[in-house]
Amino acid sequence: MKKKRNVQKVSHPFLNAIQDYLYVLIGSAIVAISFNQFLLPTKVASGGVSGISTITYNLFGWEPAFVQWAFNIPLFIAGVLLLGKHFGIKTAVGTVFFPFVVFLTSGWSPWTHDPLLGALFGGIGVGLGLGIVFLGKASTGGTDLAAQIINKYTGLSLGTCVAVIDGLIVLAACVVFDIEQGLYALIGLFATSKTIDLVQVGINRSKT
Repeated sequence: MKKKRNVQKVSHPFLNAIQDYLYVLIGSAIVAISFNQFLLPTKVASGGVSGISTITYNLFGWEPAFVQWAFNIPLFIAGVLLLGKHFGIKTAVGTVFFPFVVFLTSGWSPWTHDPLLGALFGGIGVGLGLGIVFLGKASTGGTDLAAQIINKYTGLSLGTCVAVIDGLIVLAACVVFDIEQGLYALIGLFATSKTIDLVQVGINRSKT
């Protein structure tokens, strides 16, 4: 009888890199569409640079994509310095591509004008997109990049890091808009953080 040979799966660095970049592009697109279709039209500033751009858009009429690019530059530099050059290359793609998709889809008709629906589905969409980007070991820039830096040096979950950082932006939304909009933003932020953790680690049976 012929002996069966043990076939080992060889991990190809090039294919792994392609997979990571696909994660970054797909995740960034999901975040951008969720922002334009759910969060921006309902004034739900549930944290992040996208939350800042929501506030500045409603206050000054500034194009969200341009605000996002402007804020992402110093955070991108910090990511390269603290998380490595290879990380920086992939994050550069997310940093540029996310606002680019926001700009491309800015003319789409919003899928809802209800703030509760916007907070829930926008939060889930953003969390799904960010979770996918994180699987590619990258970032879309902004405060989720800062969250990855904190995650690396503290061990806190990415969802928790995002929630802590973005809480300040939610408070700003309460001041600029009103308390009710701030509460909707908290709903969106909660949905985002939980969805990120779900994408990252899956469903924990013991917690369930």
